[in-house]
Amino acid sequence: MADDVYKKLAKVLDTLPNGFPPSPTGAEIKLLKKIFEPEEAELFCDLRLKFETPEQIAQRTGRPLEGLDEMLTRMWKKGQIFGVDFGTTRVFKMMPWAFGIYEFQIDRMDREFAELCEEYNPVYGVQFFNTKPALMQVVPVKADIPAVQEALPYESVSKIIEAGQSFAVNDCICKKERRLLDKGCDKPLEVCMGIAPAPGVFENYHWGRVISKEEAYQVLQKAEEAGLVHLSGNYQNGQFFICNCCGCCCGVLQGLNQLNLPLSKVVNSHFFATIDPDQCVACGVCADERCQVRAIEEGEDFYRVLEDRCIGCGLCLSTCPSEAVTLHRRPDSQWDLPPENEDEWFEQRAKNRGVDYSPYR
Repeated sequence: MADDVYKKLAKVLDTLPNGFPPSPTGAEIKLLKKIFEPEEAELFCDLRLKFETPEQIAQRTGRPLEGLDEMLTRMWKKGQIFGVDFGTTRVFKMMPWAFGIYEFQIDRMDREFAELCEEYNPVYGVQFFNTKPALMQVVPVKADIPAVQEALPYESVSKIIEAGQSFAVNDCICKKERRLLDKGCDKPLEVCMGIAPAPGVFENYHWGRVISKEEAYQVLQKAEEAGLVHLSGNYQNGQFFICNCCGCCCGVLQGLNQLNLPLSKVVNSHFFATIDPDQCVACGVCADERCQVRAIEEGEDFYRVLEDRCIGCGLCLSTCPSEAVTLHRRPDSQWDLPPENEDEWFEQRAKNRGVDYSPYR
């Protein structure tokens, strides 16, 4: 049957640690049909989560080599798989639904696609948020953290940037999706960054606009000024993206704002803020303009932080006119040590979900 290949693809995606659960309405199949042609879906199922050349894929799968490079390149350009062009050779690998295929559909998303995502997201979110490790961790803004609480490399947005050698920026797909549904906000759109540890990775790339390291810092500055939260991969080394997110559009932050889930299920948060009541001038900027997760409430004479909702992004600290806000490191019992790298994240997530993804490693 025509749907069989898409059901096969959906099962493969759900076997990956990130997950892709079935929905009562079949929204996930409709999404895959919109993104993949049948032969593309079949080829995706033959790939792995590690980079391979077309020759290696052909040898391992028995597929003819002729035309394979061209088809893989076409799928890469359509955001269905991930690829890198080294000039003399190309390498490719499969991607999970998120972070992966969904985000790379930014140039292909239309209203129908957005409506299907809105239909599917409640089902996807249940699985997405109920299994650890969380996909993302909060990285505080470039605000002062007391020396005794110095940020670790994976908690420092500048250290993540300094570890990269290639940078690109693109529109935020969450914001684009919401705008297509007439539910968007006026926050900056071109704020999501890709980072690579080697030079030239984003040259002639289908995703994003190539930027310099200096421009990457400018994107961060623009995001902070607009009150956007820095989110990155929830591991200690090898971060390859920084998303800059608002509470009204971000699919992750909506776990707090729309689903009212506990903080620990939504993101890995290493810090929390406090407001000194003696210094607070009750201007309300922190609550009304900066906080993206409704973690600050008004009192009689001052504002206070709801620690169990605060994600420690530091946006309230950076614009407080009376310098009443301070960031504090959470006790070890309130946050999880991130996996060492993405591979370890996959392993921990797969174990906690009870899935065997070894055929795709």
